[in-house]
Amino acid sequence: MNLTVLAASGRTGAELVRQALRRGHTVTAIARDPARIAVADSPALRKTAADVEDAGSIAAVIDADSVVLSALGTDRAGVLAAGANAVIAARPRRIIWLGAYGTGRSAGAAGKAAESLGAMLGDRLADKVRADDFVLAACGTVFHACLLGEGPESPDRRTVGLADAPPLDFSQKISRATVAAAMLDEAETSRFYGAVAVPLSA
Repeated sequence: MNLTVLAASGRTGAELVRQALRRGHTVTAIARDPARIAVADSPALRKTAADVEDAGSIAAVIDADSVVLSALGTDRAGVLAAGANAVIAARPRRIIWLGAYGTGRSAGAAGKAAESLGAMLGDRLADKVRADDFVLAACGTVFHACLLGEGPESPDRRTVGLADAPPLDFSQKISRATVAAAMLDEAETSRFYGAVAVPLSA
C-alpha cells in the first residue's frame, strides 16, 4: 500500500513509519523538517517537507491513492483542526487519525477520569474534538489511545469500539508501538469507518 505518515518526526509517527516499512508498504513520511525523521533511509521511504498549516503543501504530497496515518500532536490550539482540514481537502483514499481517549466522543466511555482532561488540555481540548469530528465526518477512523509510553508492541493487543472500551485509567499506559500496530491494522483491513477505535494492550 501507499501510506503517508503525518508528523513522522515525532515518536509515534516514526514508529508508524518503521512498522509500515517492515510490513512491506511504501511510505511517504511528512514533517516540517524531514531531517528530523529518525528512520533509516530505505528505497520504500520518501521523506518530505510539508506543514499542516499550509494546506497547499499537504495537497502537494497527498494524492487520491494515499492512505494517511496521522500522529499529529501539538501544544498550540488550532493546529489539529487545521491539519484535519488540510488532509481532508487533499482527498486521500483513507484517513486514520490519532486522538486521545477521554476526549470528545470517547468521554462517556472513559468515565469520571475524563473530567480532568479539560484542565490538562485547556483550549487544546476543543481543537482535538473538532479535528476528530472533521475526520469522522469524512469517514475516517479516529484512534483514541490512553496515555502513551515506550516499550514493545503488546503481544495481546486488540482494538475495540467505544461500546467495549474500558474506563480511563491514568495509571496505565499503552506503548506507541502497540498504537502504531493497531493503526496499521486498520489501514490494511478497515473495521472502523467513520468511527472511533480504542487500541488496548490486552
